[in-house]
Amino acid sequence: MPLSHQDQLQVLHDILTNHLSDCCGTLSECEQMERLIKSLLGNDELDSQTKQLLEEVYYYSQQGKYTPDLDSHINTNQDNITNWVNQFPTLS
Repeated sequence: MPLSHQDQLQVLHDILTNHLSDCCGTLSECEQMERLIKSLLGNDELDSQTKQLLEEVYYYSQQGKYTPDLDSHINTNQDNITNWVNQFPTLS
């Protein structure tokens, strides 16, 4: 059974919240975020503000996927992650 876009947004929010609180993450989490965002960007029900946020998170996950030090990448982006996490409750 496929996840609804609300479920996908919740999973994405959960991963980012973990990155924020733990200051660490895994390559598979970055890959999972990319898959979720690709799926969400194809959803016509999402507004342009949500899609912009998703594109920012996608760029973050791509950078994280290719960095030699993912934990450092997460620490460097703590302010961005905080902003994204705070915006999720307002997303459609």
